[in-house]
Amino acid sequence: MNKVDVVLGSFYGDEGKGKIIDYLSQNADISVRCTGGNNAGHSIEIDGKKFAFHLIPSGILNKNTLAVIGNGVVIDPRVLIEEIENLKANGYSTENLRISDRAHVIFPYHIEMDKLQEELRKEDKIGTTARGIGPVYCDKFERCGIRIGDLVNKKFEKQLRKNIENKNKIFEIYGHNQVNASDIIIKYNEYAEILKPYVADTVTLLHNAIQENKKILCEGAQATLLDIDFGSYPYVTSSNPTVGGVCTGTGIGAKYIGEVYGVLKAYSSRVGEGPYLTEQKNEIGDTIRELGHEYGTTTKRPRRCGWLDLVALKYASMVNGLTGLAINHVDTIGKLDKIKLCVGYKKDGKVSMNFSTDAEYLADCEPVYEEFEGNFGDISNIKNREDLPENAKKYLNRIEEIVNVPIKFIGTGAGRDAMIIC
Repeated sequence: MNKVDVVLGSFYGDEGKGKIIDYLSQNADISVRCTGGNNAGHSIEIDGKKFAFHLIPSGILNKNTLAVIGNGVVIDPRVLIEEIENLKANGYSTENLRISDRAHVIFPYHIEMDKLQEELRKEDKIGTTARGIGPVYCDKFERCGIRIGDLVNKKFEKQLRKNIENKNKIFEIYGHNQVNASDIIIKYNEYAEILKPYVADTVTLLHNAIQENKKILCEGAQATLLDIDFGSYPYVTSSNPTVGGVCTGTGIGAKYIGEVYGVLKAYSSRVGEGPYLTEQKNEIGDTIRELGHEYGTTTKRPRRCGWLDLVALKYASMVNGLTGLAINHVDTIGKLDKIKLCVGYKKDGKVSMNFSTDAEYLADCEPVYEEFEGNFGDISNIKNREDLPENAKKYLNRIEEIVNVPIKFIGTGAGRDAMIIC
């Protein structure tokens, strides 16, 4: 029954999901992206070349894997076409790409609305990527959204003009630039011609694959603590990057889901605003950022960096039902002399493992740390966990002990093959 495995982010995104997905998709018939838009990114390094994916499932790098963009994804056609062209330019076929006809389309007015809303928030800004993600999901739930099927079948002009008329009234109030419907229609008709060969009823496609005993891998975007329901609201994304988003973003029933892998780094990082209890606003944080090259795949923004928070990781495990952990950047954290793990929150003199997404609660908490020896040395060529240096083993063992989820993958370097399979 369990023909569908899932890879999810455990914290705030940027955990290195692409590397785990790339490995698992080598044995998958289908790789599916379920939620989010081009505000997310997966990076994979192959033969010294780095590929950054924002919409296309990174499983497309495996020629025998069908890559599916599910109905829960929101799509900027310009960005998607750029990714398709980049793959072709690097010798990769896109014939194995399928796009859900039910996925919603991002238009220029969504991007302008995103920028305007962030400007109006002023000091309360969320830190969005200004890619139009929130506004397009608003239109989806307002039921005035335009889907990929509407786009490629050229049935979007009437709704588009109505949407633009309404958005322009808002833009006018705030002195924001108006959007021209005719220009957008011309450009998006061009996009439609390019994308039409890839569009399919992916819900039926995926269910047929399940009935044919094919293996499916679902790629999560963003991560648990950015979930619209379970993350640190309002400093979250506009979709469900937790396990529930897999079902709603693909049409796959819960009974078919098997392994659920939670990806994390041996430290932690966050982009944008919001609470982050183990952040190190000091030399340690700066050092981790530089050692781990912690700059956004999509925005190039420097990431906030700090120690690994096992209280938050236990929460992610609870929400997603994690069956295994994939921990990246073990080589990076091992370059430090001393390493810390957050093993509890202290509030009102009491220590607990109770996580909360409430900013006021977290403001009253102090992280409780355990310290470990670093200096792991060069571990990039190690292929067996038992061959790791003792300091690395102690660190990893403690993570498993507290979270009570086994580590299945250990990232030991940036390359595709720099990984220990447990």
